[in-house]
Amino acid sequence: MKVIIVGGVAGGASCAARLRRLDEKAEIIMVEKGPFVSYANCGLPYYVGGVIEKESSLLVASEQLFRSQFNIDVRTNCEAIDISAKEKTIQLKNVETGEVTTEAYDKLVLSPGAKAIRPPFPGIELPGIFHVRTVPDVSAITEWIEKGNPFLAGMYRYSGFQAVRPKTRAVVVGGGFIGLETAENLIHRGFEVTLLQNSPHVLAPLDPENSTIVETLLKRNGIKLAMGDAVTGFEKAANGAINVQTKSGKIYPADIVILAIGVRPDTMLAKAAELEIGERGGIRVDEHMRTSDPNIFAVGDVVEVKDYVTEEWSLIALANPANRQGRIAADVIAGRKSSYRGTQGTAIIGLFGGTAAWTGVSETTLNRLGDTDYEKIYLYPNSHAGYYPGAHPIAMKVLFRKSDGRLLGAQALGMDNIDKRISAFAAYLQMGASIYDLEEAELCYAPQFGSAKDPVNFAGMVAADVLGGVMPLSHWEELKDGFVLDVRESFELTVENVSGATNIPLGQLRTRLNELPADQEIHVICRSGQRAYMATRILLQNGFNAKTISGGMLSKAQNYLLEIGPNEL
Repeated sequence: MKVIIVGGVAGGASCAARLRRLDEKAEIIMVEKGPFVSYANCGLPYYVGGVIEKESSLLVASEQLFRSQFNIDVRTNCEAIDISAKEKTIQLKNVETGEVTTEAYDKLVLSPGAKAIRPPFPGIELPGIFHVRTVPDVSAITEWIEKGNPFLAGMYRYSGFQAVRPKTRAVVVGGGFIGLETAENLIHRGFEVTLLQNSPHVLAPLDPENSTIVETLLKRNGIKLAMGDAVTGFEKAANGAINVQTKSGKIYPADIVILAIGVRPDTMLAKAAELEIGERGGIRVDEHMRTSDPNIFAVGDVVEVKDYVTEEWSLIALANPANRQGRIAADVIAGRKSSYRGTQGTAIIGLFGGTAAWTGVSETTLNRLGDTDYEKIYLYPNSHAGYYPGAHPIAMKVLFRKSDGRLLGAQALGMDNIDKRISAFAAYLQMGASIYDLEEAELCYAPQFGSAKDPVNFAGMVAADVLGGVMPLSHWEELKDGFVLDVRESFELTVENVSGATNIPLGQLRTRLNELPADQEIHVICRSGQRAYMATRILLQNGFNAKTISGGMLSKAQNYLLEIGPNEL
């Protein structure tokens, strides 16, 4: 059997290695248009910032390793340019010499990835405008930072007097993973950074109240945000600088511009082979990663996948799904039973010491789909036991079905231990678990790592109380003219308070029930929701109609940020 794999990074490399382990006799050819295979795309921004010091550290596995350990015919600088599905042949072009050869195949795996979006803006070909997609991209960026234009390569670099450093300016276009990570790393390199984002918020998978927290963190660390503004063009300025023109009419001068607008599946070969292309623009595959041609498979950023929660077709450009898909394609080619369950978009990003992570569906998506069978909770548990030094709060939002408690999604932000909580949610979500399963999960505990009631358990317990009627819930956006009861201590109100709320501290509530209306719905708040829950239980058992406002004043703070927007902070 002869298998040709197009693309030698995440999905393609995983497929090649797995297939060799399963079939020692197969002839495997892996072609890669660029000079490197199996490199760490996710590490590219950190090479720009100098966190990763050596370019070689980005190379996970070399061409020589694949040849020697796996007996795979690896061809770098080799571009696949055409496919004849009928003849089962593919044309390969040597990028360096231009020579074109034709290879026959028994099975073909397409893993060309996705292309960086590069709109036809006026001036987009000016020197100093870059993408962050490949190792050569970031090598070019670091070279430009050192000596790219007359300003950056000015005599101040050689004067021996570095105390007065001219301002260097960067404009990053796009507020996704690569845009934010590159912006952070340019800050570390001493640049003044402006981030342009066409949509109202960064990190589209997050719900707005959580993305605003990320935006606040960016601003506190020196990144200037220009939200809701789109690039319209570029023009050359003095000293080799670039003026970034925008829809609003504002101009942002820059010494370097990073385009991180997004990516689009590279379906050129798929179209040549007349494969089915899905509604989102990716190659349509089945659960075995097989395309509409039974002899051609596709994996990675080029394919459309089913969302595990909504069952919608989606594009997910993430390393973990690509690697899993490559492995599944290899299994199927080798005659093993293997299926891809779908993608839930589990992801994480670290910025300036903080972390944001998520898995599953967002409330924004549920609203877009018109899905009303869900509830949400906000909670703020500590990252580990509060009595052990160094604990930080985790801002968590968990979504679940009202009808049966099935877990739908989770988002978390904080300073530490975010990853393991979202990883736990992700594992449970893929197994179709409910909030009752979270409630009963047996997780690791020692005071420096967590709490006896882990945040994952805590989320399940709160959600179970909500569905069980133990803790009727309301949310800030639902309040109109209802009666609001604040059960915090009076001194806490000097820091933050709700206009018109009645304050009765929790410790006094039982003796002051006569001050509360028996004919109105009472919405109870505290700082995070815990005392409000206790007060709600007291009120319900004394005949009052009471609800806990989820997340208390902390969730109100998130909504406050959402109302004023990051540009006003």
